[in-house]
Amino acid sequence: MLAHAWDAEAFTATDIMEATGLTRSTAIESTQDLIARGLLSELPNARAVGDYRKGRPARRFALRTDAATLVGVDAGNEHLIVRVTDLRSQELTTHHRSFERADDEPTARRRAVVAAVNAAVSETGRTLEDVLALCIGVPAPVDSAGLSPRHPHGFWQRMNPDLIHAFDGIPLVGVHNDASLAAIAEGSVGAAIGCQDYIALLAGSRMGAGVVTDGAVLRGSHGGVGEMVAFDHVQGVGNAEGLGVRIATWAADLVRHGEAVPTGALARLAPEQIDAPAVLRLASSGDPDAQRVVDRASTTLARIVSVLGSMFDPQRVVVSGAVASGFSDVVAAARAALPTDLDLPAPELFVSRLGADVVVVGAVAAASALARDRALDVIG
Repeated sequence: MLAHAWDAEAFTATDIMEATGLTRSTAIESTQDLIARGLLSELPNARAVGDYRKGRPARRFALRTDAATLVGVDAGNEHLIVRVTDLRSQELTTHHRSFERADDEPTARRRAVVAAVNAAVSETGRTLEDVLALCIGVPAPVDSAGLSPRHPHGFWQRMNPDLIHAFDGIPLVGVHNDASLAAIAEGSVGAAIGCQDYIALLAGSRMGAGVVTDGAVLRGSHGGVGEMVAFDHVQGVGNAEGLGVRIATWAADLVRHGEAVPTGALARLAPEQIDAPAVLRLASSGDPDAQRVVDRASTTLARIVSVLGSMFDPQRVVVSGAVASGFSDVVAAARAALPTDLDLPAPELFVSRLGADVVVVGAVAAASALARDRALDVIG
């Protein structure tokens, strides 16, 4: 009944009977239970809203979207996005901030995440006690317990400083790899709706892949499915550095080494001022040096997609993240460069429409799924 209420604007006991197969007495008893828990409200009856014909007017009910809040967090390497929503994932507020240099130590980063969540929730007039479910995305592998394995240089411990235990006052908390949450976002509201086998490829500063097979997000024993360290051993890719970083580096090298056309737009930029969005804009306006960089990025992306296709056999690969907004030309060229002699059919290649919010959108979707599955376990 709660699942039906979550999706329906308003409903009657008859609607519940038809949707669930419950008897009328059980349907009415269950609505009273959900009202007592604060999850449903009773609306004006059918006569009051002009839908009454004859006989006793039907009682009408609806989910109390204000009964609790959901929180999604994108805790990236350098950025932090917190979004607070109602129970139907309608946005109440979103906070953006950057991590400071002082936040690089695990305990400080954990405090920064907790403080940002508190600030965002407080802006809506609520407290952490009003939050039913919270999900956090981090740039690290995350296992089923919400923990990250040890990294040789401690990076994963800094990115996920035991965040699963940082919010004792919230009943339902999940921590996930950021690319996995990007995949959830793409499947929920993005470029992979209705697709059962796909990969969301975060390609900005470092590459990460959220892998969905048969409709389920793959995790692995240590949460390492989708980690791109395998590309250290792939000729023509070389490492897990993101395409956004590569584009900026390649373009800056052309300028720094005097290999850019002296009269071209790219050559007029200082190497330290060059970033991926600038290169992509110049390429779309016809700058030959920027187009050379885009061609190189497209060839690299085609190779990455070919390897992912051989490893996971997805129907679709979606290039996601902040960098994706200017990647249309790169993806179009990569699509044309995909090999035609692979053992398996090459995946379809798409550009995400969700931009820099893709991880926080996925975090809210994961929090919603957690709330829907376990609300009755934690709300008495």
